Amino acid sequence: MPDRDAFFVPDGDRYVPTELTRGPWDADSQHAGPPAALIGREISRVDGGAERELGRITYEILRPVPIAPLTVDAKVIRPGRAVELVEATLADGEGEVIRARAWRLRRGEVDIPSGLSSDNGPGTLGSSPSTLRPGFAPPGPDEAKPGRFPETGQDAGDHTAMEYRFVRGGFAEPGPAVAWMRMRVPLVAGEEPSPLERVLVAADSGNGVSATLDWDRFLFINVDLSVHLHRPMTGEWVCLDAITIPERSGIGIADTALYDLRGPIGRADQTLLVDARH
Repeated sequence: MPDRDAFFVPDGDRYVPTELTRGPWDADSQHAGPPAALIGREISRVDGGAERELGRITYEILRPVPIAPLTVDAKVIRPGRAVELVEATLADGEGEVIRARAWRLRRGEVDIPSGLSSDNGPGTLGSSPSTLRPGFAPPGPDEAKPGRFPETGQDAGDHTAMEYRFVRGGFAEPGPAVAWMRMRVPLVAGEEPSPLERVLVAADSGNGVSATLDWDRFLFINVDLSVHLHRPMTGEWVCLDAITIPERSGIGIADTALYDLRGPIGRADQTLLVDARH
């Protein structure tokens, strides 16, 4: 297995995951954050992506993503001057593991009245979790407390490759949470992470930082991930203002507002399979 200096190491047309991609549910499977970011990286590069911004991406997680070599392919399936739809697939040697679709929108300049767009500095924390508010950002990571991920039995994984700082809540405090996250290593070895990659690698953690159920007794695994972005993030830190709601039916949802130090950048949602550990 490659060294612990990145989530993925390129190998021809494949990407070899390191142990830093390992997730909390299964020692042989990846956390969905790194592969989600890898797909976003490919989508941003295909057919004129430099002139457009990603507005929404939805991932269907078809099965657990193995810690094994992967290929990622993307193509424009609905071209257009203002908007276009891109489809991407992530596959291992046995077939697809994630399928994603993303809307890319033309970048432009629009004179928006002041006070409506998101451009402000760190502020005070509101009482309504997971609510986007223009002109607002949570207190910054320097004002937050470090967070230690629950014990997984693994020395290395996504939990050691990401830095967590909590403004509200914490892994030992079940319920809604406000947490800043930052990558400790690049997504792909030898590359500086892009703003999009930084958001996507963190956005899949809404159900983790705001867990309401005991990690040792329950599973709350997301089967999908939808991320909406209204502007690119700046800096290295992304904030998740998240809430998780599990139901006795075995279905749950995690709803997350996303911020950087300037203010809101978008939101993420996850559909959860909830079950007792057996």
